[in-house]
Amino acid sequence: MSDEAKAAEKAAEKVADKPEEAQVSEPETVATPAIVVEEPAAGKIEEKPEESPARAEEDDDEFSISGSISGSLPEPRTKILALLAAGVLALDVLTKVVSVAFLEGADPIKLFGGVLYLTFVRNPGAAFGLAEGQTWILALIALGVAGFILWISRNLRSQGWAVGLGLVLGGAVGNLADRLFREPGPMRGHVVDFLSLFDPYGQVWPVFNVADMAIVGGGATIIVLALLRHDYDGTVHKDEPALVVEPTPTVESDGAAESK
Repeated sequence: MSDEAKAAEKAAEKVADKPEEAQVSEPETVATPAIVVEEPAAGKIEEKPEESPARAEEDDDEFSISGSISGSLPEPRTKILALLAAGVLALDVLTKVVSVAFLEGADPIKLFGGVLYLTFVRNPGAAFGLAEGQTWILALIALGVAGFILWISRNLRSQGWAVGLGLVLGGAVGNLADRLFREPGPMRGHVVDFLSLFDPYGQVWPVFNVADMAIVGGGATIIVLALLRHDYDGTVHKDEPALVVEPTPTVESDGAAESK
Protein backbone atom coordinates (compact mmCIF):
# COMPACT_ATOMS: atom_id res chain seq x y z
CA MET A 1 0.00 0.00 0.00
CA SER A 2 1.34 3.33 -0.91
CA ASP A 3 2.02 6.11 1.51
CA GLU A 4 -0.76 8.22 0.04
CA ALA A 5 -3.37 5.53 0.64
CA LYS A 6 -2.25 5.07 4.25
CA ALA A 7 -2.49 8.78 4.86
CA ALA A 8 -6.01 8.89 3.42
CA GLU A 9 -7.08 5.93 5.58
CA LYS A 10 -5.79 7.57 8.78
CA ALA A 11 -7.57 10.78 7.95
CA ALA A 12 -10.80 8.84 7.47
CA GLU A 13 -10.40 7.10 10.85
CA LYS A 14 -9.85 10.43 12.62
CA VAL A 15 -13.01 11.84 11.09
CA ALA A 16 -15.02 8.78 12.15
CA ASP A 17 -13.69 8.87 15.72
CA LYS A 18 -14.41 12.64 16.17
CA PRO A 19 -17.77 13.13 18.08
CA GLU A 20 -20.42 15.09 16.37
CA GLU A 21 -20.85 18.51 17.87
CA ALA A 22 -24.24 19.09 19.24
CA GLN A 23 -26.15 21.50 17.25
CA VAL A 24 -27.57 24.25 19.38
CA SER A 25 -30.50 25.97 17.89
CA GLU A 26 -31.00 29.59 18.66
CA PRO A 27 -34.19 30.40 20.60
CA GLU A 28 -37.01 31.69 18.55
CA THR A 29 -38.02 35.22 19.32
CA VAL A 30 -41.73 35.68 19.93
CA ALA A 31 -43.13 39.01 18.91
CA THR A 32 -44.81 40.71 21.89
CA PRO A 33 -47.83 42.89 21.01
CA ALA A 34 -47.20 46.50 21.90
CA ILE A 35 -49.61 48.06 24.38
CA VAL A 36 -50.55 51.59 23.47
CA VAL A 37 -51.82 53.77 26.31
CA GLU A 38 -53.82 56.74 25.17
CA GLU A 39 -53.39 59.77 27.36
CA PRO A 40 -56.41 62.00 27.79
CA ALA A 41 -56.28 65.23 25.96
CA ALA A 42 -55.37 68.33 27.92
CA GLY A 43 -58.39 69.90 29.64
CA LYS A 44 -60.62 66.85 29.12
CA ILE A 45 -62.12 65.36 32.30
CA GLU A 46 -63.32 61.82 32.24
CA GLU A 47 -66.93 61.50 33.41
CA LYS A 48 -68.09 58.52 35.39
CA PRO A 49 -71.35 56.94 34.30
CA GLU A 50 -74.25 58.09 36.47
CA GLU A 51 -75.99 55.50 38.58
CA SER A 52 -79.61 54.88 37.77
CA PRO A 53 -82.25 56.10 40.28
CA ALA A 54 -83.38 52.54 40.88
CA ARG A 55 -79.85 51.54 41.85
CA ALA A 56 -79.57 54.57 44.15
CA GLU A 57 -82.83 53.64 45.86
CA GLU A 58 -81.60 50.09 46.36
CA ASP A 59 -78.43 51.39 47.98
CA ASP A 60 -80.48 53.60 50.30
CA ASP A 61 -82.69 50.68 51.23
CA GLU A 62 -79.65 48.69 52.32
CA PHE A 63 -78.92 51.29 54.99
CA SER A 64 -82.51 52.11 55.93
CA ILE A 65 -83.69 51.33 59.44
CA SER A 66 -86.60 48.93 59.66
CA GLY A 67 -89.70 49.96 61.57
CA SER A 68 -89.78 53.57 60.40
CA ILE A 69 -93.05 55.45 60.73
CA SER A 70 -94.83 55.81 57.41
CA GLY A 71 -97.29 58.52 56.45
CA SER A 72 -97.57 62.10 57.60
CA LEU A 73 -99.65 64.00 60.09
CA PRO A 74 -102.89 65.68 58.96
CA GLU A 75 -102.82 69.37 58.23
CA PRO A 76 -103.59 71.81 61.09
CA ARG A 77 -107.26 72.78 61.38
CA THR A 78 -106.78 76.16 63.06
CA LYS A 79 -108.22 77.94 60.03
CA ILE A 80 -111.54 76.12 60.43
CA LEU A 81 -111.60 76.98 64.14
CA ALA A 82 -110.85 80.66 63.52
CA LEU A 83 -113.41 81.09 60.72
CA LEU A 84 -116.16 79.31 62.63
CA ALA A 85 -115.49 81.21 65.87
CA ALA A 86 -115.46 84.53 64.00
CA GLY A 87 -118.74 83.66 62.27
CA VAL A 88 -120.46 82.71 65.52
CA LEU A 89 -119.22 85.88 67.22
CA ALA A 90 -120.36 88.12 64.37
CA LEU A 91 -123.83 86.50 64.27
CA ASP A 92 -124.19 86.72 68.04
CA VAL A 93 -123.26 90.40 68.17
CA LEU A 94 -125.57 91.26 65.25
CA THR A 95 -128.62 89.48 66.70
CA LYS A 96 -128.06 91.08 70.10
CA VAL A 97 -127.86 94.55 68.58
CA VAL A 98 -131.12 93.94 66.68
CA SER A 99 -132.78 92.56 69.84
CA VAL A 100 -131.84 95.65 71.88
CA ALA A 101 -133.15 97.91 69.10
CA PHE A 102 -136.49 96.16 68.42
CA LEU A 103 -137.38 93.80 71.28
CA GLU A 104 -136.48 95.71 74.45
CA GLY A 105 -139.71 97.03 75.98
CA ALA A 106 -141.87 95.30 73.31
CA ASP A 107 -144.23 92.35 73.56
CA PRO A 108 -142.83 88.88 72.71
CA ILE A 109 -143.18 87.74 69.11
CA LYS A 110 -144.69 84.30 68.55
CA LEU A 111 -143.11 82.08 65.86
CA PHE A 112 -143.85 78.58 64.48
CA GLY A 113 -147.17 78.29 66.32
CA GLY A 114 -145.69 78.98 69.74
CA VAL A 115 -142.64 76.70 69.44
CA LEU A 116 -140.32 79.72 69.55
CA TYR A 117 -140.76 83.22 70.96
CA LEU A 118 -138.67 86.32 70.40
CA THR A 119 -138.46 88.09 73.72
CA PHE A 120 -135.94 90.24 75.59
CA VAL A 121 -134.11 89.47 78.82
CA ARG A 122 -130.93 90.83 80.41
CA ASN A 123 -129.38 87.92 82.27
CA PRO A 124 -126.99 88.75 85.16
CA GLY A 125 -126.03 85.10 85.68
CA ALA A 126 -125.78 81.81 83.82
CA ALA A 127 -128.46 79.59 82.31
CA PHE A 128 -131.40 78.44 84.44
CA GLY A 129 -130.92 81.50 86.67
CA LEU A 130 -127.70 80.11 88.16
CA ALA A 131 -124.87 82.24 89.61
CA GLU A 132 -126.87 85.47 89.67
CA GLY A 133 -124.67 88.26 90.99
CA GLN A 134 -121.50 86.27 90.17
CA THR A 135 -121.00 87.75 86.73
CA TRP A 136 -117.29 88.37 87.29
CA ILE A 137 -116.74 84.67 88.02
CA LEU A 138 -118.50 83.73 84.79
CA ALA A 139 -116.35 86.26 82.94
CA LEU A 140 -113.18 84.67 84.34
CA ILE A 141 -114.42 81.22 83.36
CA ALA A 142 -115.09 82.44 79.81
CA LEU A 143 -111.59 83.91 79.65
CA GLY A 144 -110.09 80.62 80.83
CA VAL A 145 -112.05 78.61 78.24
CA ALA A 146 -111.00 80.93 75.41
CA GLY A 147 -107.37 80.82 76.49
CA PHE A 148 -107.36 77.02 76.76
CA ILE A 149 -108.86 76.62 73.28
CA LEU A 150 -106.27 78.96 71.78
CA TRP A 151 -103.51 77.06 73.55
CA ILE A 152 -104.47 73.60 72.23
CA SER A 153 -105.23 74.98 68.76
CA ARG A 154 -101.48 74.77 68.02
CA ASN A 155 -101.81 70.97 67.71
CA LEU A 156 -105.39 70.91 66.41
CA ARG A 157 -105.50 68.44 63.50
CA SER A 158 -109.01 66.99 63.78
CA GLN A 159 -111.74 68.57 61.67
CA GLY A 160 -114.46 67.49 64.08
CA TRP A 161 -112.63 68.97 67.05
CA ALA A 162 -112.04 72.17 65.05
CA VAL A 163 -115.79 72.52 64.53
CA GLY A 164 -116.63 71.81 68.17
CA LEU A 165 -113.96 74.09 69.59
CA GLY A 166 -114.78 76.83 67.09
CA LEU A 167 -118.43 76.85 68.20
CA VAL A 168 -117.47 76.92 71.88
CA LEU A 169 -114.87 79.66 71.36
CA GLY A 170 -117.24 81.90 69.38
CA GLY A 171 -120.04 81.48 71.94
CA ALA A 172 -117.76 82.02 74.93
CA VAL A 173 -116.31 85.21 73.46
CA GLY A 174 -119.81 86.45 72.50
CA ASN A 175 -121.15 86.21 76.05
CA LEU A 176 -117.84 87.47 77.43
CA ALA A 177 -118.19 90.63 75.34
CA ASP A 178 -121.57 91.32 77.02
CA ARG A 179 -120.09 90.89 80.49
CA LEU A 180 -117.20 93.20 79.65
CA PHE A 181 -118.96 96.02 77.78
CA ARG A 182 -122.64 96.09 78.74
CA GLU A 183 -124.30 97.65 81.75
CA PRO A 184 -123.84 97.87 84.67
CA GLY A 185 -120.09 97.81 84.02
CA PRO A 186 -116.98 95.81 83.04
CA MET A 187 -116.91 92.22 84.37
CA ARG A 188 -120.47 92.78 85.65
CA GLY A 189 -122.37 93.29 82.40
CA HIS A 190 -125.66 91.47 81.79
CA VAL A 191 -125.94 89.09 78.85
CA VAL A 192 -128.67 89.79 76.28
CA ASP A 193 -130.99 86.79 75.70
CA PHE A 194 -133.89 86.85 73.24
CA LEU A 195 -134.92 83.26 72.32
CA SER A 196 -137.47 81.27 74.32
CA LEU A 197 -138.98 77.82 73.66
CA PHE A 198 -142.71 77.07 74.14
CA ASP A 199 -143.21 80.07 76.42
CA PRO A 200 -142.63 83.82 75.92
CA TYR A 201 -141.00 84.30 79.34
CA GLY A 202 -138.77 81.25 79.69
CA GLN A 203 -141.02 79.17 81.94
CA VAL A 204 -140.35 75.94 80.00
CA TRP A 205 -136.74 76.53 78.95
CA PRO A 206 -134.42 79.39 79.94
CA VAL A 207 -134.19 82.28 77.46
CA PHE A 208 -131.00 81.98 75.44
CA ASN A 209 -129.10 83.52 72.53
CA VAL A 210 -126.90 82.52 69.56
CA ALA A 211 -123.80 82.23 71.76
CA ASP A 212 -125.56 79.77 74.07
CA MET A 213 -126.61 77.62 71.10
CA ALA A 214 -123.06 77.55 69.80
CA ILE A 215 -121.65 76.55 73.20
CA VAL A 216 -124.17 73.71 73.58
CA GLY A 217 -123.65 72.47 70.02
CA GLY A 218 -119.87 72.63 70.28
CA GLY A 219 -119.85 70.91 73.65
CA ALA A 220 -122.04 68.09 72.32
CA THR A 221 -119.71 67.64 69.34
CA ILE A 222 -116.68 67.39 71.61
CA ILE A 223 -118.39 64.85 73.87
CA VAL A 224 -119.29 62.63 70.91
CA LEU A 225 -115.74 62.77 69.58
CA ALA A 226 -114.34 61.95 73.01
CA LEU A 227 -116.65 58.93 73.30
CA LEU A 228 -115.49 57.77 69.87
CA ARG A 229 -111.90 58.17 71.15
CA HIS A 230 -110.96 60.83 68.60
CA ASP A 231 -108.32 63.23 69.92
CA TYR A 232 -107.95 66.86 68.88
CA ASP A 233 -104.50 66.13 67.44
CA GLY A 234 -106.01 63.80 64.82
CA THR A 235 -105.20 60.47 66.46
CA VAL A 236 -107.86 57.78 66.79
CA HIS A 237 -107.50 55.25 69.60
CA LYS A 238 -108.65 51.72 68.83
CA ASP A 239 -108.90 48.74 71.13
CA GLU A 240 -106.17 46.22 70.48
CA PRO A 241 -107.40 42.64 69.94
CA ALA A 242 -106.96 40.47 73.00
CA LEU A 243 -104.34 37.77 72.73
CA VAL A 244 -105.78 34.27 72.93
CA VAL A 245 -103.36 31.91 74.63
CA GLU A 246 -103.94 28.30 73.65
CA PRO A 247 -103.36 25.76 76.43
CA THR A 248 -100.24 23.71 75.94
CA PRO A 249 -100.86 19.94 75.84
CA THR A 250 -99.43 18.11 78.83
CA VAL A 251 -97.29 15.04 78.21
CA GLU A 252 -97.99 12.21 80.63
CA SER A 253 -95.04 10.31 82.01
CA ASP A 254 -94.60 6.59 81.39
CA GLY A 255 -95.26 5.83 85.02
CA ALA A 256 -98.59 7.61 85.00
CA ALA A 257 -99.57 5.86 81.80
CA GLU A 258 -98.75 2.46 83.26
CA SER A 259 -100.70 3.19 86.43
CA LYS A 260 -103.77 3.84 84.29
